[in-house]
Amino acid sequence: MTQRVDLATVMDRLAIDEVITGYAVAVDDADWAGFRALFTSDGRADYTAAGGIEGTAAEVADWLAGVLQPFPVRQHLIVNRLLRIQDLGGYPGDRAEVRADYLSPLRHESGQDLMCGGRGVFGLQRGDAGWELRTVVVQEKWRHATGLTTGG
Repeated sequence: MTQRVDLATVMDRLAIDEVITGYAVAVDDADWAGFRALFTSDGRADYTAAGGIEGTAAEVADWLAGVLQPFPVRQHLIVNRLLRIQDLGGYPGDRAEVRADYLSPLRHESGQDLMCGGRGVFGLQRGDAGWELRTVVVQEKWRHATGLTTGG
């Protein structure tokens, strides 16, 4: 690889990391317009393994807004990011996948706590405006609540 290709790959990795971080911040800040803006026009998210829905970015944003409304304190930590950018014979392509673990502590308006963790799989596509989410699949692995009845 040339230095130019290496630099382009580093820049792609940084831009993709910004999208993934932006996803977590949008959910934590209830920035649903910002959440939708991270996705391609046909982008979809699947929260069924966490007791939620699967649908377009807009549908999932609306669902998340309702489900998370009673949790004024929320924090989504996305860690252990494993990023694979499409390889076109030594040159980066326009698709990427990130597999990352998450830890999500939440505080309910009643003062009770909910903690869950799992893995997110993010499919990305490079467009004219940069990297965007095509798909998000949330695979919850565990959940612990103190004094809450939790459901989807």
